[in-house]
Amino acid sequence: MSFLSQTLARVKPSSTIAMTNLARELAAEGRDIVSLSAGEPDFDTPLHIREAAKAAIDAGHTRYTAVDGIPELKRAVVDKFRRENGLDYAPQQVTVGTGGKQILYNALMATLDPGDEVIIPAPYWVSYPDMVTLGGGTPVIVAGSIESGYRITPEQLDSAITPRTKWVILNSPSNPTGAGYGEAEMRGLTDVLLRHPHVWVLADDIYEHLVYDDFRFVTPAQVEPRLIERTLTMNGVSKAYAMTGWRIGYGAGPVELIRAMANVQSQSTSNPCSISQYAALAALTGPQDYIAESRAVFQRRRDLVVAGLNQCEGIDCPVPQGAFYVYPSIARLIGRTTPGGTRITDDRTFAMELLNATGVAVVFGEAFGLSPHFRISYAASDAQLSDAVARIRGFCGSLR
Repeated sequence: MSFLSQTLARVKPSSTIAMTNLARELAAEGRDIVSLSAGEPDFDTPLHIREAAKAAIDAGHTRYTAVDGIPELKRAVVDKFRRENGLDYAPQQVTVGTGGKQILYNALMATLDPGDEVIIPAPYWVSYPDMVTLGGGTPVIVAGSIESGYRITPEQLDSAITPRTKWVILNSPSNPTGAGYGEAEMRGLTDVLLRHPHVWVLADDIYEHLVYDDFRFVTPAQVEPRLIERTLTMNGVSKAYAMTGWRIGYGAGPVELIRAMANVQSQSTSNPCSISQYAALAALTGPQDYIAESRAVFQRRRDLVVAGLNQCEGIDCPVPQGAFYVYPSIARLIGRTTPGGTRITDDRTFAMELLNATGVAVVFGEAFGLSPHFRISYAASDAQLSDAVARIRGFCGSLR
């Protein structure tokens, strides 16, 4: 009899973390590595947020707080949703967790029973299916494509819904593709959901503020207010304010769900870090100039990477609407051979051979549920990105 649970045997380690750790190990060995696998801004947290954290320490805010967040932060979240998204919540409808990942995990753990299905559009963030599995549910993958802009259609969503469907997870803009659902596209999906009142919506809006060109962000309950009573709208400070290590996420939804999520959190982590909560409060209520400044930098980097990758032989790279990722196709490279004799049979082989040959670390598309692709995070300096693209171009040109 195995000591480890059968559930855990069905859960895969995060491929993004694994590739990032491998890149660190190789760099520590002296290899010239350009790691584009981690999904976090490379900027410092804005000064006023750091100062607020220091002030919180000096003020003695170093003890336990309410399990799912201090009242001041909950009120700031309420104001944020009203101001930026046109959503009206009360403080008791808000939960604060240790990162957006915990908000998602708490929701699934609090609601899933064996056999419950969760619809996950692919490509997807690597943690969605495994969190569903840990909660006892069944992930139902609905695949977009490069031709559809990596978005699923209303018809696909409708066909995937069964009497056992409990949630659909919508992440816009998306990790790993940067693809976003505009208002018309989102309305197509919400119209389907109105016809299936037993299905709840888990809106992962963590990349809300990182959108480019003329793309306008919308969230499901904003587009269709009749869904607000069965929607959990999740967001956080990690991407918008370069606060990944602070580990603060938040969500809002019906009171019954929020209370259930607090029960889960009370038996796992208890409250998020008190200092981080006061830092997040400063992020949401303080100056917002940083967002526009960082967005402009990311858009410039996106354009640099997309243009460079589309000059690589055998790579096709769409232009993403948001986030800080590109998800190029390597379909035209499958079957080719490296100078060392390795045949590129899939995107995992491509990523590993690219790392071995050039020192560029990317994440293979298999991890995100759609192959043959790979993900690059352009949350890196212009110089690193230009260097990486040049190395990738050389690698692709060497394949025969």
